[in-house]
Amino acid sequence: MSVIQRSIQVGWQLRVFFTEDVFAPANLVLKTALGNDAGQASRKALVVLDESLAHARPDLARQIEDYFSAPDGNVKLAGPPLVIEGGERAKNSPLQVAEIHSQIDRHHLDRHSYLIAVGGGALLDAAGFAAATAHRGIRHVRIPTTTLSQADSGIGVKNGINAFGKKNFIGTFAPPHAVINDFNLLATLEPRDRRAGYVEAVKVACIRDHAFFGEIERDAAKLTAFEPAAMKRLIQRCAELHLDHIATSGDPFELGSARPLDFGHWSAHKLEQLSNFQIRHGEAVAIGIALDVVYSRQAGLLDAPSAERVLALLERLGFDLFANELLNVGSDGQLQVLGGLNEFREHLGGDLTITLLREIGRGVEVHEVNLPKVVAAIHELRGRHGARTQKIIHARA
Repeated sequence: MSVIQRSIQVGWQLRVFFTEDVFAPANLVLKTALGNDAGQASRKALVVLDESLAHARPDLARQIEDYFSAPDGNVKLAGPPLVIEGGERAKNSPLQVAEIHSQIDRHHLDRHSYLIAVGGGALLDAAGFAAATAHRGIRHVRIPTTTLSQADSGIGVKNGINAFGKKNFIGTFAPPHAVINDFNLLATLEPRDRRAGYVEAVKVACIRDHAFFGEIERDAAKLTAFEPAAMKRLIQRCAELHLDHIATSGDPFELGSARPLDFGHWSAHKLEQLSNFQIRHGEAVAIGIALDVVYSRQAGLLDAPSAERVLALLERLGFDLFANELLNVGSDGQLQVLGGLNEFREHLGGDLTITLLREIGRGVEVHEVNLPKVVAAIHELRGRHGARTQKIIHARA
């Protein structure tokens, strides 16, 4: 036999900008990200806008149009912002992606055009998949509008939609052209959605940064009250840690079998499915982290005081650590959530690798789990949740 072999290296510069009022006429951040060079030929942009945000901010679509109509820009809108449904429903059907593809075709966007997605993580995932697959890739700019997407999901190289009852079954690895975090776009979020991104900060602090974990503990009361300065600190540090991992782990496109940033996620993804996505991603991850922390303690990896610190912090930030879906039983008599381990194994290429905790700030990879101990951890969380609920009821009586 004969073989011709060459090494192919592709470099990416992933930029995450932090600003406020990104579409204000005097704000040049977006134009800088798009490369607003007077010497360049005029380019087109299609803006995809999250429907819930458009309803909460009825002025936003017009503000976006005014921003791009300014005479000093060489990027022009192909048409009015395309308003589409956000939330997990945006990822549960290929119809949203098809609609974006049709608009890209209708307005004759090319590979030097821009698809700018303004919305939560689910919308960014679907729009990013559309951008990555139209013309084999057009330039994608993410403007996340939830704490979860500003701190975590918007800061990555993954895009995708759900299929066959599995999270992110269809998707791509395609780094965005730029990410722009506008803190003011969080203003219309309900408390449930405002706190959702906190859990990803706890996650990355648990596996990467003991000092950051301590900062979250110290700021817990301010974060619970949604104090802006504390939220900004958390979002920026969380985004930085995620970006550092992507840039320095040596495996940004997950060709191996390890995904440390998915600590707590094997059960979280399954819980979302079992609840028909009534349990939102951040809430599911909080439960998933709690489950893996208790299991880490039971397996002798993590000391009891450290485990309690993590559980207590999640509760202080407003998260429940148990959901009834953890006890759902399938036709085979097994807890359905345990199927998340097999789905995780498939997603990683056939070999199970999950991250547990050795200590706060340091994760450890394991390749097998003791199912009876996982079940015991679930029941421990159930008991803890019940006792905490009773305490709250008595305090209010």
